[in-house]
Amino acid sequence: MTSMNPNGKYAPIADIPLTNREWPSRHITKAPLWCSVDLRDGNQALVNPMGIDTKLAFFDLIVKLGFKEVEVGFPAASDTEYEFIRRLIEEKRIPDDVTIQVLCQAREHLVKKTIEAIKGAPKVIFHIYNSTSPAQRKYTFNKSKEEIKQIAIDGVKCIKSCITAEDRKRIRLEYSPESFSMTEIDYAVEICEAVKNEWGCSADDKIIMNLPTTVECSTPNVFADQVEYFCKHISDRENVIVSIHNHNDRGEGVASCELGLLAGADRVEGCLFGNGERTGNLDIVNVALNMYSQGVDPELDFHDVSAIAEQYTQFTGMNINPRMPYVGELVFTAFSGSHQDAIRKGMAARAGMAENALWDVPYLLIDPHDIGRQYEGIIRINSQSGKGGAAFILEQDYGVSLPKGMHPALGVVVKEAADKAQRELKPVEIFNLFNKQWLETKTNLSIIDLAETHLEGSQENGKENALCRAVVTWKGKQYAIGDKGNGPIDAFSNALSKTPAPHFSIAAFHEHSVGSGNDTSAYAYIQITCDDGKKYWGVGKSTNIGRAGIDAVVSALNQIQ
Repeated sequence: MTSMNPNGKYAPIADIPLTNREWPSRHITKAPLWCSVDLRDGNQALVNPMGIDTKLAFFDLIVKLGFKEVEVGFPAASDTEYEFIRRLIEEKRIPDDVTIQVLCQAREHLVKKTIEAIKGAPKVIFHIYNSTSPAQRKYTFNKSKEEIKQIAIDGVKCIKSCITAEDRKRIRLEYSPESFSMTEIDYAVEICEAVKNEWGCSADDKIIMNLPTTVECSTPNVFADQVEYFCKHISDRENVIVSIHNHNDRGEGVASCELGLLAGADRVEGCLFGNGERTGNLDIVNVALNMYSQGVDPELDFHDVSAIAEQYTQFTGMNINPRMPYVGELVFTAFSGSHQDAIRKGMAARAGMAENALWDVPYLLIDPHDIGRQYEGIIRINSQSGKGGAAFILEQDYGVSLPKGMHPALGVVVKEAADKAQRELKPVEIFNLFNKQWLETKTNLSIIDLAETHLEGSQENGKENALCRAVVTWKGKQYAIGDKGNGPIDAFSNALSKTPAPHFSIAAFHEHSVGSGNDTSAYAYIQITCDDGKKYWGVGKSTNIGRAGIDAVVSALNQIQ
């Protein structure tokens, strides 16, 4: 077997010199400032970038969801981006409480083009960046730390030289030491200090320092150490908004973001459903709903996440993985029999509780209804499913509430059909299997004619007597029968003793109604025990509960092989 020995090719990231770290004992108790970068970072990662009309529709969706900061593009890099931003402003599509964000490299001609693009916007975040990691310094720029720092300082000076005093009142600066995750932490602080000192900041004019995991290269706890170190060492911390921008190269973007918030970050940049370069940007939906599941208001509206996902797919052409948290097709699905049974019991218990009762249904992190998902999709039936799942489907979708003792019998029938089909069974298929097995089978016994008479004034042991007369067939031979009993079911059962049908006693009886008014039907479930000790379940359905019970007896006898 070939081993995967790195053999010195890869090295772990250096430890962060952080003592007395505080983030492990903290909790996320409030929402951060959210910034959607779908229209820039997300858009540039698409095979077919969005056109202006699509971007306008996507912007409207982002605003509707509650985002107060939206990165809308790189106007100096593309005419499409420029025209999109101008339409946002000129058509007054930007709500008063929303700030647009523009990205720009700090070169004079690009800055001037960007200032032109945002003319008329009341509030703007001007986002500049330069890469700072050792590899970038070595390979991309071939410059020293001092020279890289000077690029950042000169960038701020360039912006200042291109804007007026009035522009400064409506523009907030955001600076990203790109590749922060791979930059020496003391140098990252140093370069951000230089940018902050050149731009200036105050309580009324806070600067945003955005710390990207441009390439995720460590475990989330290391990123948390980086963020906490930064928060403790940057000066004028009260006038600095510490922002994080996580990517997902190691598949830990959500965890890194959450630990970054514990470490002191105030703001989060990301995309809906994790769209972005390589393995994607942070999935803001995931982080927000994780907060929600812990009782924290994320201050974003994902109450109809399926509709949001549908629009996202339409806008971007990207598909959503069926296992993606909260929104994937299969995330509220259980194939395992034990899972299905636990979910069914938990959901049944909640039926009598207050709507806001503490959520504790097994295997379901949150109530699917809270995000616009439906209970009908919770249980899915295949050959791995147990006895409880199919019963749950019948109850939730069709109102057919089987007694618990009958669940194994249903499970055998459904499992056999799923094995034969080699696929998941749809709810209607399960319902049809139930009907065929218990309501439609005529293999042994069938009723040709039936009459019931209640004997008024005649009771034995306090129970009303009934007389039953019937014509039945047993295995193709016809019999005229009749007898008395303490009710229609007992009278019919006694009458069957006149036929070759096996002698039996009724071991269990359950009933319920389905529907309302003139459309009400009664379901009866009867378990019989034959003289050989074998037990069989039967089901009857009728507008008359007595007849439903009799039909359940017939159904049970028809289960005998």
